[in-house]
Amino acid sequence: MGYLDKVEEMADKSELSQPDVVLLRQLDLGKLALYEQAQNLSIDLLKTWLVKYKFKSWKKHRTTNPGEPVTEKEKTARAEEIAKALSDNKFWHSHGRSLDINKLKALRLEICDYSNNEEFRSKIRTYNDSLSSYCERMGFPVFFHSHLLTEL
Repeated sequence: MGYLDKVEEMADKSELSQPDVVLLRQLDLGKLALYEQAQNLSIDLLKTWLVKYKFKSWKKHRTTNPGEPVTEKEKTARAEEIAKALSDNKFWHSHGRSLDINKLKALRLEICDYSNNEEFRSKIRTYNDSLSSYCERMGFPVFFHSHLLTEL
């Protein structure tokens, strides 16, 4: 994302400096396009997930136009707004920065906060810590958990 931001910043300049020209000459345009495609794919995947799962029971407006039915178009527009906000590298200043519940709520996302439910929180932590430890021990860079997968 940093490369895309930098190229956009240079494109907005009326004149390029010598270091800008050197940097632009060294850029692999294919990789730059790959980064852009990865960003667009992330946005599309998140939009799809939000509409299909997070917003599936969102039937009526509560804050804007209370009581009015929510359309698929509105769900998609809201999902795109959230996806673009989450992918805004200039705002977050990092790709890998963690997002806590308060940052997500600031995007007007409804989040189930289990932090005060000691039993639930403990079970989630135990599961996460055990799985993380196992993946690290086995050298797994990624791990997919699904009730649909029976073997890999």
